[in-house]
Amino acid sequence: MEITRFPFLNQEEDYSHLLDLPPEMESRSTFINNNNSSNNNNNNNNHLKKRRRSDDVLNKSAAWSDILTSLILLDEEEKREQQQYSIHSHQDKLLVDDNHKRKEQAMNDYFHQLQDHYTDLDVMDQLRTNKRSRRTASAVATVAASASASASASEDASADNPTTAGGSAQHRRLWVKDRSKDWWDERNHPDFPEEEFWRDFRMSKATFEMICEELESTVMKKNTMLRDAIPVRQRVAVCVWRLATGEPLRVVSKRFGLGISTCHKLVLEVCSAIKTVLMPKFLQWPDELKMKQIKEEFQGISGIPNVGGSMYTTHIPIIAPKISVASYFNKRHTERNQKTSYSITVQGVVDTKGVFTDVCIGWPGSMPDDQVLERSALFQRADRGLLKDVWIVGNSGYPLMDWVMVPYTQKNLTWTQHAFNEKIGDIQAVAKDAFARLKGRWACLQKRTEVKLQDLPVVLGACCVLHNICEMRSEVMDPQLKFDLFDDEMIPDNSVRSMASAQARDHIAHNLLHHGLAGTSFLH
Repeated sequence: MEITRFPFLNQEEDYSHLLDLPPEMESRSTFINNNNSSNNNNNNNNHLKKRRRSDDVLNKSAAWSDILTSLILLDEEEKREQQQYSIHSHQDKLLVDDNHKRKEQAMNDYFHQLQDHYTDLDVMDQLRTNKRSRRTASAVATVAASASASASASEDASADNPTTAGGSAQHRRLWVKDRSKDWWDERNHPDFPEEEFWRDFRMSKATFEMICEELESTVMKKNTMLRDAIPVRQRVAVCVWRLATGEPLRVVSKRFGLGISTCHKLVLEVCSAIKTVLMPKFLQWPDELKMKQIKEEFQGISGIPNVGGSMYTTHIPIIAPKISVASYFNKRHTERNQKTSYSITVQGVVDTKGVFTDVCIGWPGSMPDDQVLERSALFQRADRGLLKDVWIVGNSGYPLMDWVMVPYTQKNLTWTQHAFNEKIGDIQAVAKDAFARLKGRWACLQKRTEVKLQDLPVVLGACCVLHNICEMRSEVMDPQLKFDLFDDEMIPDNSVRSMASAQARDHIAHNLLHHGLAGTSFLH
């Protein structure tokens, strides 16, 4: 039996088309092989990426492990340092406490020793005082006995020889320094000229006598066995001349033949008496009838109704205080005078005659006018509703309030506002003239004085009272003595504090212009 490898090839058929298949099959096999090789490459790449990723994860985990290890080590080191710091702190605290206890004990011991020392000193001083008192009493008794014996002897001698009478009063020179009183004795004489007396004391003899009579019961002192008391007229004269001239105390001492400390004491005593006795009589807020008269007079001056007073604030120079220096520093006066200046304020309200009806004295010079007003008794009186239907006219340094009338301060004013400001200026001139006469009459207000800061308000108040007395008694002032004021005005931050007052001001300004009451000087 014959066996062939491909039996089907023995068939008689056309198999020529099979000859073209091998190239295609070859290309397909090539493509398949390429795909297989690419797949193999991709698989290899994937394995490499996975391996790299696993390596990265391992590296990261190793890094995190190192970081955590480092943090743990740092934390442990920090704990050890904290423990060491706590131990050292505790030791330092114990050391400080121990030192403090020892110092405290030492201070207590020193304090007790100091107390014992001062106690011993007090006992010794008391013993010395007792001995001195006994010696003084013995000396006084001896002098008194000698004086009595001398008086008896002089009486006997005067009985025998009348020409020696009156010579027993020379013992007083042992107690009082001999000073010349010729200057005061000359002015105290009844025949002393009136003009020269006014030039020295800024008032007539009649006004001076009235003040002495009013203050006599308050300032009069009794004579002692050692010396005669200073007369009331001389006491008042020392104070008035000091306020009028502003001369230093050493000059006052020479003029009146008294000690410097005595003159200083007399000035303060008389000023205090003026404040206590004369201020309630000559410087007080007007009653209803007087207020009605003042309103009518101010309306006659300006045409503005219900004006009860003109208000102004001036500054009084002082020596630099020892405390709160910055509060009393006056920047405006320093810039103007090119010299460091300190001051206190005097706020005053006057009537049409320039008589003060209210004063506020003593606030530091660095405060603007509106702040001084807010701290005054006048402001409190207004808060209590006692200034209804009353305008107090001030300058641009004050705010417009329910009871305070001030001029317009904005730029580009209308004719109506200009006319109103002119009338407000007429009212303000009354207060400025009053303060100019006050400073001109009492020259102590023009320069720094030797009075302490705590005593200065009493002295300034006395000047205001004496000013009112002179104005009420029509004391004519020499025009050459009038002082030129230069207090600068500072517009407050909140210049309008009452819309009702703003409307009232507009209404008053409209009436002034359209009823022919406004001036026209602002047009020139």
